[in-house]
Amino acid sequence: MRIPKIFYFIILLWTCFGAQAQNKQVLYDFSEIPQSLMINPGVQSDFKWYAGIPGISGLSFQIGSSGVSAYDLFAADGIDFNTKFRNRLIGGMTRRDELSGTYQLELLNVGFRSQDPNVFYSFGIYNEGDAIGYWFEDYAILAIEGNADRLNQRFDLGDLKTRGEMMNVFHFGVNKKIDNKFTVGARGKIYSSIFDFNSTRNKGFFVTRPGQNNLLSSTINADMKWRTSGINALKNAASDDEIPSTILKRGFFGGNLGLGIDLGFTYQINKQTVFTASLLDLGFIYHSNDVENYTLKGDVTTEGVEVILPGDILDPSRDFWQDLVDDIEEILPFENNFKNYITFRPTKLNASLRYNWGEQSLRAADCDCGPNVNRSNRAQKFVNGVGGQLYVINRPRGPQTALTAFYQRRFGNVLAVKATYTADKFTYTNVGFGMNLQAGPVNLYVIADNLLAYRNIADSQYASFQLGLNIISWGKK
Repeated sequence: MRIPKIFYFIILLWTCFGAQAQNKQVLYDFSEIPQSLMINPGVQSDFKWYAGIPGISGLSFQIGSSGVSAYDLFAADGIDFNTKFRNRLIGGMTRRDELSGTYQLELLNVGFRSQDPNVFYSFGIYNEGDAIGYWFEDYAILAIEGNADRLNQRFDLGDLKTRGEMMNVFHFGVNKKIDNKFTVGARGKIYSSIFDFNSTRNKGFFVTRPGQNNLLSSTINADMKWRTSGINALKNAASDDEIPSTILKRGFFGGNLGLGIDLGFTYQINKQTVFTASLLDLGFIYHSNDVENYTLKGDVTTEGVEVILPGDILDPSRDFWQDLVDDIEEILPFENNFKNYITFRPTKLNASLRYNWGEQSLRAADCDCGPNVNRSNRAQKFVNGVGGQLYVINRPRGPQTALTAFYQRRFGNVLAVKATYTADKFTYTNVGFGMNLQAGPVNLYVIADNLLAYRNIADSQYASFQLGLNIISWGKK
């Protein structure tokens, strides 16, 4: 039967696909780092130009699980695995629990200031993958425990919600300082999708009741879709050992295309207080290339297979299970089609309020010249900053939020550090740390999240890491 094969695939996908979170709270408004422009195109920047080192200028990954960790299931704690599986996975998780994550790899990232010193341009390409799968609670109960002791209980087919994608993103941004208080920015994007799968708008139920002509009567009411694009191209490439070339082709305008925009601003409330906000990935992708979709729609009730005794029992060619499958599929057809479809990007909102204090750090002249030499146009910045940040991302089961408190400290113009504490659905003890080192024109930053969990990675439900290397020039006034 074809439906169980897809169900097994979903199980494998949910348990093995690692790639939410997307919250880059340490990097956000860390203005010494050029990549902060990518999560707020309206950040206050003072670069003359910068260039990221391809492949390592912006590398990040995040993975989160709001349900169980590997330690919950595989720890040597003397509890039988089957008991832990039932108590912690089947009995301990709900349909709102998820496994999700993302990665991002910069292929090109360049920025430069125009002849108007108040305007800064940036452009580049990055590769991104994102996936999320919610725990299919009723499917798991039905598969593991069956329905024998659950008569009249409706199993919700809408528990199946998952999506994933990989793409290249081509972007061009403009950052403009309006006046001493207000800086705005916008970034246009072209999405080149490599592959996509999604099944997020499923409805229906399965229920078993006492039958009239048989012991039991089972009803399926379903309106389900599984949509894909690019999957067949990758499957065919795998058989011909051409996966890298296929990914390259589809990622550079050979796949499905879409458009998006990022918006952001920074507002200087007073000399020491700053408010920022950004709206990212407000966009869509139109899937018309290598599309294949699957549907299950209809309503059917069956009381099992009709058996005429004794002839049917003595017939060795009679396959009662296949007869039942054929009857159900005839009434409730499982079909595939090649219709185009549109997916919307997981839009993200950031907002922060920061209070600065301490003597402002000044950058020395670029050379050992006299005291009257023009200094670089690198802005003066306070030594200390403290504040809070709100993060919201749109997900299939509704918006997810995270709240962050942060402290930032600058040590001259060479070193800046930022510490964060974040509470979200994955953990309430997420302590993060970021370090930015400026050695002449060379800029290196390292960021990590959920540091307390590093004592036992297997017991962690969230992990995030970011690394980047850039060349920066501040030029002259």
